[in-house]
Formats: sequence, structure tokens, C-alpha cells
Amino acid sequence: MYRHARTDSRAALLAALLAVVTCFSTGCLKVPPYQRPSASVPKVFKEAPPAGWKEAQPSDAVLRGKWWELFADPSLNALEVQVSISNQNVLQAEAQFREARAAVRVARSALFPLVTLNPSVSGSQGSGRVSSRFGPTSPLGNYDLLVNASYNVDLWGSIRRGVTESANTAQATAAQLENARLLFQSELAQDYFQLRGVDGDIALLEETVRSYQELLVLTRNRYAGGIASDSDVAQAETQLYNAQAQLTDLGVRRAQLEHGIAVLIGKPPADLSIPRGHMPAPPPPIPVGLPSALLERRPDVAEAERQASAANQQIGIAKAAFFPSLTFTAAAGVQSTSFVNWITLPSRFWTIGPQLAQTLFDAGRRSAQLGEVQANYDAVAANYRQTVLTAFQQVEDNLAALRILAEESAVLQQSVRSAERSVTISTAQYKGGVTSYLQVITVQAILLQTQRTAIDVQTRRMTASVLLIEALGGGWDASQLPTVQNVSTR
Repeated sequence: MYRHARTDSRAALLAALLAVVTCFSTGCLKVPPYQRPSASVPKVFKEAPPAGWKEAQPSDAVLRGKWWELFADPSLNALEVQVSISNQNVLQAEAQFREARAAVRVARSALFPLVTLNPSVSGSQGSGRVSSRFGPTSPLGNYDLLVNASYNVDLWGSIRRGVTESANTAQATAAQLENARLLFQSELAQDYFQLRGVDGDIALLEETVRSYQELLVLTRNRYAGGIASDSDVAQAETQLYNAQAQLTDLGVRRAQLEHGIAVLIGKPPADLSIPRGHMPAPPPPIPVGLPSALLERRPDVAEAERQASAANQQIGIAKAAFFPSLTFTAAAGVQSTSFVNWITLPSRFWTIGPQLAQTLFDAGRRSAQLGEVQANYDAVAANYRQTVLTAFQQVEDNLAALRILAEESAVLQQSVRSAERSVTISTAQYKGGVTSYLQVITVQAILLQTQRTAIDVQTRRMTASVLLIEALGGGWDASQLPTVQNVSTR
């Protein structure tokens, strides 16, 4: 009769426990499913692309593959491929991604029981000066072989949410890696085109110096013949020396750009020398696509969105802390005071049982933690929206820059041609004694300044095209993010 009563009480306790679990799991813990934070997305870009860019077809509306190959520059291509291999910042981001993947597996391990093996051997000997009615104590030995197992039942999904949070964080880290790769690839391309701009200035000033040297010889000859004054010679010398100083000064800027490129590809500056070259042709047309597609093409936007998803999981974890936790523990092993009888059947023992724990009072700690993670989600969601706005701004900025700089470049080409004609006329007039040398150096200075401005504008156009590609995501899209399954496995 007693055995039946005890069995009934256990059954009643188990039924009550299941009822409580069912009630809580179905009605009490309600966490809304995650939705991407809303963001304002325009239907079209405000800024139009430069004239001559054809409207991209839907199949051509995204960049593909190695975006730098659009510029058809073999030297740039050879440098860019080394960024992913040797750039230390990219390698650091890649290591952080591997760290985040390992963290997912750490969180996932909590879904399974924890089993430990604890063998121990100890001995003891009582003091001979302590009296005992049984006489002197004998040495005692304790031989234990214990296997412990514990399992936290994920009643409210907090462990699963922790795994999902870690997986979302790993995905955000993967997007961060892609963003770092794009950033340094873009920085290298910008440095490269600035280097080519400096090369253009060097070539221009070398040609100018040769022209000034010839004019100085002419002026000295005219002075020797009594046609020109010594003032004309001094002005010609000053003009030549100024041009030579500008040419020398360009070496500083070129060296710095070359050193920067070396570091970007993971080399010490002493190991890289880039021969002088020419600026590539005008920027190629870049497929811009629709603004709505930009959210899927920017790795920094994907990173911010995955961070928002992870923050949403933290809310569910914080809410689960309000409910009881259930843990199953078990232990089994053998124990004996004799080594001979240690691993024997009579030495065995075992324990097993569940443990239900519920916090009754914590002075509002859990409520504060819930408020903390909810505020954190709001902050992360605001960061996502700001990242989206910044993405649209960067695209618009560089579309405007490319269009306006293209117009400016066309005007500058006309200005260069006019200045060249003016120099030709003034030089001929000076040789014929019609005008002074001051008129010649004035128009020559205007020509040099206009030519250098034209080179600068061309450099800015190339740089803006690189920045536009970076703003569009460089050919990346969110489908390349690793899935939760990918980041959860080795």
C-alpha cells in the first residue's frame, strides 16, 4: 500500500511539473519574431550618373567578380589580389571571424549534457597521540571513480537563443571581414590612381622644365646680342628653378603613396617599387542598380542588420530569466577503502534527480537587465538605419562627383588648348620683339597651372569611381553571408 502511494505522489508531481512547463512555454514567454529594422529607401537615386553611361539592364545592375578589373590596368590587378592574402588588417578580421565561429560552437555545447570523469586516490593516518578505545588508528585509503552528468533543460529557449545570438554575431563578423577587405582594396585603388596622378604631374613638369631650359637659352642669347635685358634672363631663370623645385617636391608625395601601397599588400616599403606609368583612360561606366538593392549589396549594412538580430535574441534570453530553470544531474561510480575491492560490484553507487530553481527576489535585477537589452536593441536598430542612410549618401556623393567632374574635365581640356595657343603666340611675339618676356612667363604659368588642374581633376574622377564602387558594395551581396549552419560547424 505504501509503495502505491509513493508511486502515485511521484506521478502527480511529474504531471504538475509538465503542466507548469506547458503553461509557461505556450502562454507566458512571448517574444515577437525578429524583423529587420525599418529604414527609409528611395525609389531612385537623386543624382544622375555622368553623361554617356547607359542605363544598366537588370542582369547588369550589379558588379561581379574582381571589381578593379573594370579599369583594365594590369599593374592595379596585380596589386589588388595581394590585399586578401597579405593585408594584416584583413587577416586580423579573418581571425576575428574564426573566433566568432568558435564562440557559436561553445554556445551550442550547452544544448547537450556535460559529463565528467573524476578518479581520485587518497590516504589518511590518524595521530598516534590521540587516544582511542579501539587502540591506535590504522592508515585508511579512499579509492573513488566517479562519473558526473548534468543537463540543463532548455525550457524557455534561452540556450537556443544564445546559440542563435552567437551565430548572428558570427555572421556580422563575416560581413565585417568582407567590409574590411573592400575598404582596403578601395584604399589601395585610390592610392594607386593618386600615384598615377603624381606620375602625370612629374611627366608634365619634366616637359615644362625642358621647355623653360630652351627658353632660358634663347633669352641669354638675346641678352648677349643686346636684344633682351638682364631682367628677362633673371625672370627666365626664376621660372625654370621654380618648375624644378615643384618637380623635386613631387618625389615626396610619390614615395609616400608607394609606401602606403606596400603596407596595404602586407610588405615593408623597401620591398616594393612601382615603375612610373600613365593614368588610365576616363572612368568606366559603373552599374549602379536600384536603391532598394543597395541594402543587400553593402557588407556594412549586412553587419549592422545581423547585429540587430543578435540584439533581438538577447531580449528573449532576458525574458527567459524570469522563469524557472530545470536541471537533471546524475552521478555513478565505484568507491572503496581497499584497492583490491575497488572495481567490484559491491563498490558501486549512483544518484540521479532533477532540480527546479526559481528566483523569488533579486531587487529588480532581471527587470533592469531586460530594460538594458531592450535599450541596446533600440541603439543597434538606430545604428542600422544610420548605416543605411550613410550608404545612400555615399552613392549620391560619388554619382554627383563623377558627373560634375566629367563636366569640369571637358571645360579644362578646352582651357588647356586655349592656354597652349596663347603660349605659342606670346613666344612668337617675344622672339619677334613685339612683346615683353613678362607676357611670356605669365601665359606659361597659366598653362602649367591649367594642365596640373586637369590632371588633378582626372585623378579625382578615378578616385570617385573607386569610392562609388565601394559605396555599392564592390560586387558583394548578402547571399554570400555564411548561414547559421555554416558558422555552427567546423
